[in-house]
Amino acid sequence: REYGKTLVDIDNTSPLFKGIPEQNICWMSHNDYIEKIAPGFEIIAHTPACPIAAVQDKARKLYAVQFHPEVLHTENGKQILSNFVYEVCGCAGTWKMDSFVQETVANLKEKIGDGKVLCALSGGVDSSVCAAALAKAIGKQLTCVFVDHGLLRKNEREEVCAVFGEGGQFDINFVCVDAREHFYGKLKGVTEPERKRKIIGEEFIRVFEVEAKKIGKVDYLAQGTIYPDRIESLNITGKVIKSHHNVGGLPKELNFKLVEPIRMLYKDEVRKVGKVLGMDPEHLGRHPFPGPGLGIRILGDITKEKVRIVQDADKIFIDALRAEGLYDKVWQAAAILLPVQSVGVSGDERTYE
Repeated sequence: REYGKTLVDIDNTSPLFKGIPEQNICWMSHNDYIEKIAPGFEIIAHTPACPIAAVQDKARKLYAVQFHPEVLHTENGKQILSNFVYEVCGCAGTWKMDSFVQETVANLKEKIGDGKVLCALSGGVDSSVCAAALAKAIGKQLTCVFVDHGLLRKNEREEVCAVFGEGGQFDINFVCVDAREHFYGKLKGVTEPERKRKIIGEEFIRVFEVEAKKIGKVDYLAQGTIYPDRIESLNITGKVIKSHHNVGGLPKELNFKLVEPIRMLYKDEVRKVGKVLGMDPEHLGRHPFPGPGLGIRILGDITKEKVRIVQDADKIFIDALRAEGLYDKVWQAAAILLPVQSVGVSGDERTYE
């Protein structure tokens, strides 16, 4: 059995390995071993310990590899995936992000018709691009509700209002809800991160429900769900990676149908969609920010003062990264407030509680 970095001998007459050297370093699966080849297949790769590292059935266009072509450790992994897409599947490679935007906007117009759409706008990249696509498709039929739960980045509410509110880039209906005190009250004394997530998610739904009823009849609910959200929220073995607080738990009497224009995209692709839609590059380039916000970046209980401290610290940190040209070189960076207890001498004015 093999594990990790391994030298693989391949048959480069196979369409899967076209243009690739006969020997490659690859990243093998975790101790898996294939003893017997399946009927109709032939071996097209092997390693010192694994006689069957890749197989093909040309007639049925079925290919299988024992190793990971998708990781950086595998030499020519991208070429293997490219060969599968173009040589085996016969794709033409003519699709562009512009096409996706055009098709998505057209599909939204057709699906929604003259219906009304309510969008849960967090101000993050995903929900912003979702709102922008809907704005292009249906304009004033869209109402975006932005809930300030008091756990946002510094000045985030003002920035979101500037983009989506009156005089902003999009001609839509925009509602900003100041629910900071409500959330602080519900989170008082709560320290466990997943419980915080659940509370924030549930209260977000309650606040959103109140605003939805004020708006009147709405046909669709739009969310900025992307592909990783769906993967991470799956419950297959009784556990989830993390819970997301997309507003999927709204009461049934509101009778919303769901619209998720970017549900099949990853973050990089979402940013490309936003670029095609003409959104501000600085807004699109922002680091991912969790739905529960600073609620899970403050380790321990949440208070207004802790929120203020971490907001200020985060802004100083992010501004420094931008000034040094490092912001766009890292995937995500954030200030986190740790529960540190300082030790001082009794009677010393520098003593901290």
